[in-house]
Amino acid sequence: MVAFGTGEFKIGISKNRQSREHAPLVQTLAVKQLSVACKWSSIDVFVSCERMVAQMMAELSNYIKKVGYNPKSVVFMPISRFNDDNILEPFASMPRFRG
Repeated sequence: MVAFGTGEFKIGISKNRQSREHAPLVQTLAVKQLSVACKWSSIDVFVSCERMVAQMMAELSNYIKKVGYNPKSVVFMPISRFNDDNILEPFASMPRFRG
């Protein structure tokens, strides 16, 4: 799980932080399929901040590639921590994301 909120992403992905430590750990455990839950306060915010999301996804994909995963095979799934969006049922306004 990676926090994608304003400011949270940079903190979590920085050196020696939790989001950055998870990928090498699961790679060490020989996990073949990686899924990343992209945690937002609201899916509506996620949809409206498309350029910022693209930058975060690119940075995360580059890091995942360095660890040894193919970013094209990784499932990125945006979720809302407050509204339970995209947790039990797919969020209709986000057809480009699979999960």
